[in-house]
Amino acid sequence: MERKHNKQPKLHIKTGDTVKVIAGDDKGKTGKILSVNREKKRAIVEGLNMVTKHIKPTATNPQGGIEKKEAGIHISNLMLVDPATGDATRTGRKAGENGKLTRYSKKTGEVING
Repeated sequence: MERKHNKQPKLHIKTGDTVKVIAGDDKGKTGKILSVNREKKRAIVEGLNMVTKHIKPTATNPQGGIEKKEAGIHISNLMLVDPATGDATRTGRKAGENGKLTRYSKKTGEVING
């Protein structure tokens, strides 16, 4: 379902959601979404998909060094965790009050706030 204004697709996850990784090195782990890149369809999840980044010495950080930070995970490898049950669930969209789309859990049928 694409938007008419900017042609970016609506995604099944948002910033702040708790998600479970269903594929990749971190399969089975859960975390909170810090940011979502809609163009690349990737999300950064807190504490998951950690990569090593070499930091060049600067005036503010004369030592430089090696830093661990989160890298993006494709959203097809993420599944929303239902806040009511704590299980991973598929999501759907249905019209709520005022005709606005709301997300709901396909497993329980309950509306997901956020």
